[in-house]
Amino acid sequence: MDALLHLLMGPWTTVILWILRQNGPLRYGRIKHHVSGISARMLTERLRLLEDAGILYRTYLPTIPPQVTYGLTARGEELGPILDRLDDLAQKWQKEDQKLATPPKQKAAKQIGAKRRPLA
Repeated sequence: MDALLHLLMGPWTTVILWILRQNGPLRYGRIKHHVSGISARMLTERLRLLEDAGILYRTYLPTIPPQVTYGLTARGEELGPILDRLDDLAQKWQKEDQKLATPPKQKAAKQIGAKRRPLA
């Protein structure tokens, strides 16, 4: 279990897996486009690590330019329900955080319309 958690908790790993789960097999450039902010070096490192772990497959076509496609293996597909559950939890927490982040002025404005007790 530790090895799996260590693999999944690496930087960008779950984002890459989620993108491939949502979009199916993608070329390197499309993955990089979807994962904004990742460096080419980091993306290559993560893809190689996931390929070595048997979670991703890599298809290379010797065309000009070379065409390299990445997709989830059967082992990678097994992570699908876990990724779906993480997405459900992330959306739930985001909604809760948005409710908690209501600015104080809005809360006060809601109270202004309430009936006030007359001053005696």
